[in-house]
Amino acid sequence: MGNRSHVPIAIAAGALGAAVATADVPRAADGHPDLSGVYDVATLTPLERPEMFGDNLYLSAEQAQTFEAQAAAFRAATSTRSDPNREAPPEGGDGSPGAAGNVGGYNTFWIDNGDDTFAIDGRHRTSIIHDPPNGRLPKLTPRGQANRAVFFSAFRENTGEAWWLEEAREVGPYDDPELRPLGERCLLGFGSTSGPPMLPVLYNNVKRIVQTPDHVMILNEMVHDARIIRIGGEHPPADVRKWMGDSIGHWEGDTLVVDTTNFRAKSGLYLYGATEDLHVVERFRRLDENTLHYSFTVEDPGAWDAPWSGEYPWPATDTSVYEYACHEANYALGNIMRGARLLEADHEQAIAGGE
Repeated sequence: MGNRSHVPIAIAAGALGAAVATADVPRAADGHPDLSGVYDVATLTPLERPEMFGDNLYLSAEQAQTFEAQAAAFRAATSTRSDPNREAPPEGGDGSPGAAGNVGGYNTFWIDNGDDTFAIDGRHRTSIIHDPPNGRLPKLTPRGQANRAVFFSAFRENTGEAWWLEEAREVGPYDDPELRPLGERCLLGFGSTSGPPMLPVLYNNVKRIVQTPDHVMILNEMVHDARIIRIGGEHPPADVRKWMGDSIGHWEGDTLVVDTTNFRAKSGLYLYGATEDLHVVERFRRLDENTLHYSFTVEDPGAWDAPWSGEYPWPATDTSVYEYACHEANYALGNIMRGARLLEADHEQAIAGGE
């Protein structure tokens, strides 16, 4: 993860938004720009703009350097080897930051969210989102708020008790493996890395594009998600729903425009509040041999009170997309369900004993 190298790209010098000479753009046999290639989209630039920047879309060069230096220092400090002679953590963790109360988990060595912020037209951005002007997600509707609440309720702290039985729920969060979050079930990568829109996350940010005259396939390193975009055609009837929606594309000059609808009620953007009425329009534009420009607009009146848009570059990389064996030889999901049954048995025993 951390040893990937980007092919040198023009955006470092600030040419992302500039016009590109036709000869500089690789083209397929049908004359359209050839988007095929492998790209590492990791970036330190966040999706939403930190509030301290207000409506300022740009970082100064000094701010970008400071931000990148701080990120590098943090990564170095939190990537140290664990002491093999350390004592076991107390039962349930010690309460400090870290996986499950610091009982063990990833350290920063395993995180690969980029080494720098991205620049467009030579100016570093404060966020991927550029509309609304404050660079932040629009206000959630009541339904969007409810969706987020349901999503995050699945990550309630494990106190060692069957708390869901105390709430007398008709359906508990561990009654069926299909009630667990999509990422936990290895159906979709978390954070909408598979999209649409396709967003950078903590690691596994490599994507491979394979283009034919009739289809464009985007393979994501995270989980096993492969988006198939049909060139031309129409969306299926509304009762046909897919995890990543139904994507159809067309060319507007040298830009591939992808329209996606027909999402399931829970999609990659569900953690942000999205509904099955999500509608995403993406634009892929090749700038030169080593760079794609990716932009998107999200519209979902059931989740947000306004559309929102973002953009960021996709730099080419000389690495490959490696297998993400998400559930192969992984006993976690089964153990989650078994653990819930044990806690429920303890709860029933306590009631029977009058405790």
